[in-house]
Amino acid sequence: MTMVTAPAGVRAASAAARIDPAAVVDLTCELVRLRTVHDDGAKAVETAAADRIAAVMRGFGWQVDITEVSPGRPNVVGIVTGARPGRTLLFEGHTDVVTEGDPALWAFDPYAGDVVDGVVRGRGSADMKGGVAAMLHAAHAVQQQGFDGRIVVAALADEEGMMLGAKAFARTELARSGIDGVIVCEPEAGEICATAKGALRIRIALTGAMAHGAMPTAGRNPVPALGALLTGLADLQLHIQQQAGPHPELGDFYLTPTVVQAGSPPQQNVIPATADVYLDVRTTPRTPHPEVIDAVWSVAQRSVEASQLAADVEVIDDRPPVDTPRSARVVQALARAHQRITGSAPVYGGVPGTTDGTILTRDAGLATVVYGPGGKWIAHQVDEVCAVEDILTAARVYAEAAELFLAHDGEPTDAGGTT
Repeated sequence: MTMVTAPAGVRAASAAARIDPAAVVDLTCELVRLRTVHDDGAKAVETAAADRIAAVMRGFGWQVDITEVSPGRPNVVGIVTGARPGRTLLFEGHTDVVTEGDPALWAFDPYAGDVVDGVVRGRGSADMKGGVAAMLHAAHAVQQQGFDGRIVVAALADEEGMMLGAKAFARTELARSGIDGVIVCEPEAGEICATAKGALRIRIALTGAMAHGAMPTAGRNPVPALGALLTGLADLQLHIQQQAGPHPELGDFYLTPTVVQAGSPPQQNVIPATADVYLDVRTTPRTPHPEVIDAVWSVAQRSVEASQLAADVEVIDDRPPVDTPRSARVVQALARAHQRITGSAPVYGGVPGTTDGTILTRDAGLATVVYGPGGKWIAHQVDEVCAVEDILTAARVYAEAAELFLAHDGEPTDAGGTT
């Protein structure tokens, strides 16, 4: 390992001082160059990244478990065991990325995986291969320093899809009984995010009867009802926003129609039998999911009450908001580590979307907090970059947080901070 001089704010005797900057950046760039797009139809989406991560873990001497959650979609979990029994801390990240879209819209190769003007360039540099590289090397630094307890490092599949990797991991015995706190290493611009929005994926199906376009009275056309349905949903969003008010860290509730499907352009002379509207609903702790689902159901029923149509509501996925108390040990350890490493008071924020941490909290009851390198709003955009210094700072904070979390000397002190 390359030893480096600890930067300002890093104690020479701490694990954070053992972080090898070149190794962290090199691994980030290597992972970015691997095109692990979750929706490109490939049978082995994350395999290349998973294999590389597993090799790094084995090189560190960790116990490594690779589990396919679906064909070509492996979870990689490394376990580092300390000198004596104690708490277990999980670092979590994902290996898939969203599509780059049209490469012509990028100012550089979407999978450049290089460093220019102090930033790593390419899809996944922020979301979230920089965070993955940082958590691996942070855990290795703590291992070299010596510690009690266990560190689990999980690089999971399919976060950008249906979070199959997190769902599979949450079902394991390790997740259900062996983990005391989780740091999710997603890009949050250095904010400590103990709260995260929930998400509902909903399909509303309107059903009528197929007929010839020249003979509309012979059928029951669901298309006109779409107008009433979409208007009703917009009204519902406004009503819930006014009732709940903006959450201090998560902002407003949103109910967004993202897909409308009905009929087929080559068959413009056919009245379709069905029409579907898909919703991406983003909730806060102030908007209970059962109440939101009931309200959507009522809007759907009202949209067809003047016709002979049927309406049905299907909840495709239900990811509740996360609201981990700031007093939780994992949050306090992270806040104190941030202050020690950066010299700045921690800033508390909220995750505008959902992360694998949402699933780990929902399905395994784990205390999760999100903190990682990269701009909070840059994910999924063209020209994605992540500052090298942000990645290295995150790695040092992770190492410091792990030492504080795993220490036997009582609870970390409240680090204060701002919202």
